[in-house]
Amino acid sequence: MAGTKVRRDITNLVNFSRGQLGLAAESLAGHPSPHVGIICGFFVRHAEPASPETDGLNGMAQLAAGLLEAGIRVTVITDAPCAKAVWAVTKVLPGKVGLEIVDVDAEAVRTLRSRLVSDAHPMTHLVAIERCSLAKDGKPHREHGWDISGDTAPLDYLFTDEDWTAPWVTVGIGDGGNEIGMGNLPQDIVERDIPNGAKIAAVTGSTFLLVAGVANWGAYGLLAALAVLRPDAREDLLRHFTGEFERTVLTAAVEVGQAIDDSRVDRPGQLQMTIDRLPLEDHIQVIEQMRELVLQEVPA
Repeated sequence: MAGTKVRRDITNLVNFSRGQLGLAAESLAGHPSPHVGIICGFFVRHAEPASPETDGLNGMAQLAAGLLEAGIRVTVITDAPCAKAVWAVTKVLPGKVGLEIVDVDAEAVRTLRSRLVSDAHPMTHLVAIERCSLAKDGKPHREHGWDISGDTAPLDYLFTDEDWTAPWVTVGIGDGGNEIGMGNLPQDIVERDIPNGAKIAAVTGSTFLLVAGVANWGAYGLLAALAVLRPDAREDLLRHFTGEFERTVLTAAVEVGQAIDDSRVDRPGQLQMTIDRLPLEDHIQVIEQMRELVLQEVPA
């Protein structure tokens, strides 16, 4: 369901990552005291106004809301260009998350990393949702091949770095081959199946990779899978996994955070209540279908 084809054919990417959703959920469900970091925010300068896109924001919110209700600590991480939209979304969550915002440079990311590692209750899992990865030239690129390093902090360094290995389990969620986590894929798959794949293909991998038709859907799938594995926390995990909350989040992202969508080479992105060019109703339908599957899998 999460891997349904939307605009580009990602069948081979989805097939390569098949089974990873269950493993990621099992890692979370089996930890006695998880602390989950969630990275989101994909800034688009070629937009009116220049803002992060809506994809990733709702995924963060749905996952964070479920975890918070289940008593799990959450830290949300983004960079300065995406700060307003991410902050706006955190304000509609059912509880308080830690919010970390870094400048757009490697030193800022590594400084944050040192602080996160030394936290009294450090992160156990780190999830990136629709977050642009560094490519083989050392720069992040939009799907058109544009270099966006001036607007994008290398949060990859919270996943891997020279002479440093992440002490937490990492999960990458994306839909286009250029997101953190997609470095797990054989590069020839991205080069063959994704436009401009040779230039934009991610090099940053993750412990688990979730490929979805829309990145948000991968986060929804992770929450749903966790609810299957944790029937004791099912009601809490799914309390806000509803169409109503999905609408509340997107409204905050667009009206307060000025998140945009539908940015193309020939047309700057606009403020609109869509995600990956799909109307809100399509995303609500995915949530309702996943919720129904969970409730069938784990009867009351």
